[in-house]
Amino acid sequence: CLFNKMDNMKKYLLIIFIIPCLIFTKSLTYGEINLVMDKIFKQHIEFEDFDETLVSRSLKVYIDNFDSMKIYLLADEVSSYLDLSSKKAKKVLKSIKDNEFLAFIELDDLFQKAILRAKDFRQKFIKEIIGKKIVADQEYTKNVAFAKDLDELYQRQKAVILNFFENQQKRSIIDTDEKEYKVFNLLEKKLKRSENRYLINEEGNLKENQISTNILKAFAKSLDAHTYFFSEDEAIDMRTSLEKQFEGVGLVLTESIDGVIVSGIIKNSPAEQSGVLKEGDIIVQINGKNTKGLSFDEVMSLMKSKDTSDIHLGFKRLLKNDQTYSYWNLKLTKQAISMDDQRLTCSYEPFADGIIAKLSLKSFYENSNGVTSEKDIKKAINSLKKDAQIKGLVLDLRDNSGGFLSQAIKVAGLFIKNGVVVISKSSKKDIRYLRTLDSSAFYNGPLIILTSKMSASASEIVAAALQDFGVALVVGDETTFGKGSIQYQTVTDKNADYFYKVTVGKYYTVSGRTTQIEGVRADINVPSEYSCYTVGERYLEYPLKSDTVKAAYKDNLSDLDGKIRMWFKQNYLPNLQKKVTFWQKMVPILKENSKVRLEKDLDFQNFLKKQENVKAKLNSQTLNIEYKNYGQEDIQMSEAVNILKDMIFIEAEKRKVSGF
Repeated sequence: CLFNKMDNMKKYLLIIFIIPCLIFTKSLTYGEINLVMDKIFKQHIEFEDFDETLVSRSLKVYIDNFDSMKIYLLADEVSSYLDLSSKKAKKVLKSIKDNEFLAFIELDDLFQKAILRAKDFRQKFIKEIIGKKIVADQEYTKNVAFAKDLDELYQRQKAVILNFFENQQKRSIIDTDEKEYKVFNLLEKKLKRSENRYLINEEGNLKENQISTNILKAFAKSLDAHTYFFSEDEAIDMRTSLEKQFEGVGLVLTESIDGVIVSGIIKNSPAEQSGVLKEGDIIVQINGKNTKGLSFDEVMSLMKSKDTSDIHLGFKRLLKNDQTYSYWNLKLTKQAISMDDQRLTCSYEPFADGIIAKLSLKSFYENSNGVTSEKDIKKAINSLKKDAQIKGLVLDLRDNSGGFLSQAIKVAGLFIKNGVVVISKSSKKDIRYLRTLDSSAFYNGPLIILTSKMSASASEIVAAALQDFGVALVVGDETTFGKGSIQYQTVTDKNADYFYKVTVGKYYTVSGRTTQIEGVRADINVPSEYSCYTVGERYLEYPLKSDTVKAAYKDNLSDLDGKIRMWFKQNYLPNLQKKVTFWQKMVPILKENSKVRLEKDLDFQNFLKKQENVKAKLNSQTLNIEYKNYGQEDIQMSEAVNILKDMIFIEAEKRKVSGF
C-alpha cells in the first residue's frame, strides 16, 4: 500500500539496541578505513568529510569504546588525547588523510599496557578475596572521570570483581574455594572477549584487522548517535533481529561457571523437536572438538560453522544428586528458523457484547519468507473478528525499539485511509513524502497506542502519525525515547563488502513535527517501570537537533509529476484521511477518569512506592518505603484498557445523540 519505491526502503531501519559479538571474520586493512568512511560520508545527513570536530570526537569515542567503565586508564594517560589543541587536531587529521592513524596506534599501545596492568591487579586481588566475604565499595562503581592514581584504579577494578561475584551468587550457590575460582575464571573469559580486541597476537603483532575495525567503529560513532560500523558477525546478529529468522539449530547459549550452557531453546527449532535438551545442559563437544577451555566466541564460531548442515553436539547434565553428570551425544540439522516468540502476540478480554483486543508488537520486522509485522497484525485482527466484535484495540509498543521504516508505514496505514505517514528530509534538504494508499482503514474503532520511554524509532513513527491524525490516543510514559532519524544500512545485504548503518535524514509525521529529542508525548500519562530511569535520545552522545517541516494533511503532491501525479489526483486525494478531532476533545474527561481510578488503585499506588525506592537507589540514597508486591497483572495495560472502555462508552453515547 506504499508509494515511492517502498521496496527500496527496506534498507532504511530505525532500530536502537545492538548486541555486539566480538568475532571478526572479515579482514580489514588500514587502506580500507578511508574507503569505508567515504561511502558513509556520501550519505550522512550532516558531515561530508573529516574535520577537527570529528577528530576530537573520534579520539574520545576510541577511548570510551575501550574503557567505558573507566577501570583501565588513568586521567594523565589520556588527557592529551581528550583535550586536543587545534595544532594537534590538525596533525591527527593529516595522519588520517594519509592513512597512517598514528594517534590511534599510540592509544592501542597504551591500551595494551593498561590491560596487562589490569590483569596483574586481578591476580593480586583474587588472592585477597578467595574464602573471604568482602563487599564492593559502591564509591568505585559509578565512575564519571578517569582515575587519578593507581590506588584508585585498583579499587575500581576490585569493585568490578566483587560485583561480578555478588551477581553470580544470586544465580547459584558459591560455597567453596573451587567454585570461587570458577567464578573468577568466568570473569576472566568475559573480560578477555573485549580485551583481545586490543592485545597483540601470538606473533607479537596487533592485528591490522582488529585496529582497523576499532578505528572504523570510533569514526562512525563520532558522526552521530546512530551511525555504526559492524563486524561481519555483528551484522549477522543485527540481520537476525530485523528479520526474525536465521539458519541454525535453535539453541540460545550463555557462559556460566561450568562452561557454555543452554539458556534457552527456540520454539519449533531442531533443538526443541529433539525433545532431549533442557536449559542448563552444558556443551562439552562440537563436531568432535572438546569445548573445555574454549572461549564463548570460539564455541559460537564452531556452532556457526558453514562447513556442514549437521552439528554433532556432546552434552552433560547435572543429575539430581548435584554430584554426578549424565553424558550424551546428539546430531542436529540446521534449518531456517522463524523467531515466532519475538513476533506479534495477541490477547483479548470480554467487554459488553464484544471484546477488547490487545496486540503487543516488539519490533517492525520483515523477512524474505513474507513474514511481516503488518501481516501479523491483520491476521490477528481477522482471527479475533471471527469470534466476536472488536469494540476497541490496544496496540502495545512499550518495548518496541524500532525496525523497518517500510513496516512502520504499513502498520500505521492499517488504521487510516490514504495519507502521508512520514515526511523525510535528507542531508541535501530533499523532502520525500511516504504515503499509505488505501481508501479505507483496516480497523477504525477506538484505538490506544501504549508507549514507554523505551518506545523508539519506528514505534514513534506509528504513535505520532496516528496521534496526529487523531484516530488514536497515546497512553504511557510522559514521552517516548526521541529517535527521529533515518538510517540507511547494508546489514540485510549478505553480500555487502562492508556492514554499516548511517544516518541519512530525519523523519517527520504529517503535522510536520519530528520525534527527534522530544519523542511522542502521551495524551494520558500512565507511567511504566522505565519512568524513573534517565533514558532517551537527548542523553546519547552527538544526537541530531530537533526541528519541523511544513504539515502535509492536505498533501499537495509536490513531489510528484506527470501521469503519476494525475493518477494520485483521481484515485488518492478523494479518499484522503481527514484529521479527527473528537478524541483529542475527550482527553480532559478521559484523563480525569484515569486519575481518579489510579488514585484508588492499590496496585498502582504500590507501584509508585516502588518507583520512589528505585529513584532513591539511582541517586545512591535509601528510602525503604514499604510496599506490597504488585505486578500480579500488567498495571499499565490494565489502565489502558480502562481508558479504552471509557472511549467505547463515549463513542456509544455519541452515536445515540447523533441518531446512528
